[in-house]
Amino acid sequence: MSVSRRTVLAVMAGGVLAGCGTARNTAASASPRPTATPSAEPTPSVAQPAVPTRADEVARYGRLTPTKWGLDGVPGMVSRLPAGHRATALTFDACGGRGGSEYDSGLIECLRAHKVPATLFINSRWIDENRATFDHLAADPLFEIANHGTRHLPLSVSGRSAYGIPGTRSAGEVYDEVAGNREKLTKLLGHPPRYFRSGTAYCDDVAARIVSDLGERFISFDVNGDGGATFTPQQVHQAVLTARHGSIVISHMNHPRGGTARGYATAIPRLLESGHQFVRLSDALT
Repeated sequence: MSVSRRTVLAVMAGGVLAGCGTARNTAASASPRPTATPSAEPTPSVAQPAVPTRADEVARYGRLTPTKWGLDGVPGMVSRLPAGHRATALTFDACGGRGGSEYDSGLIECLRAHKVPATLFINSRWIDENRATFDHLAADPLFEIANHGTRHLPLSVSGRSAYGIPGTRSAGEVYDEVAGNREKLTKLLGHPPRYFRSGTAYCDDVAARIVSDLGERFISFDVNGDGGATFTPQQVHQAVLTARHGSIVISHMNHPRGGTARGYATAIPRLLESGHQFVRLSDALT
């Protein structure tokens, strides 16, 4: 774990990761931001590989006991970009549910103003409450949409909890948490999402294998940018500035009254001035 991550995680004690109760030099910036209202119908996509059924995964993993659990060090979990990559990936969660279904438009407009790309991890419940906003975000080539689960739960096959939030309790429930929102996103986007992050970002090694079987990669982080949307603007600013080449930064886009947008508004110009480049996850991960 990097020094920056250890430092920021220490500030997070008490469960703050729950969080839900200048031009860039990447290909994505070459496309103009869409101005037309996106169509309600997704663009037809090519046929996708078949994924295992719930019964398949229960039969395969139902009796396995996890050996790893946490925010990093779990086989199959990605916490940083590949070695040697000289860019930073900003990721933002939209968690949904009670107290978590708002939209931080100021944050998104800040990213757009600086042409900084990002990966947006969106929960099923947030989509239901913000469908028009979701459509506009999905139509913007600056962003890509990723899977943040169906009920926003820690991903466990044995009921492990994180920050007081009970996790999924079996292989079947893991499947439901990933596949439910995967199906919704596939219908809306015209293609399945490539990346998954659980509620709280906690996962065990068996659950991570189920995510992989469903054709997605479990994404963690090495820099916590806003402490589950609890940091002040100055804390966000300082945390985001710890990002280095290869960092994956986690923050939230569903708490407009928090300090996230204002912290990024001062941190992003500093990072750009220092030569930082930003990418979506798909620009860096195969």
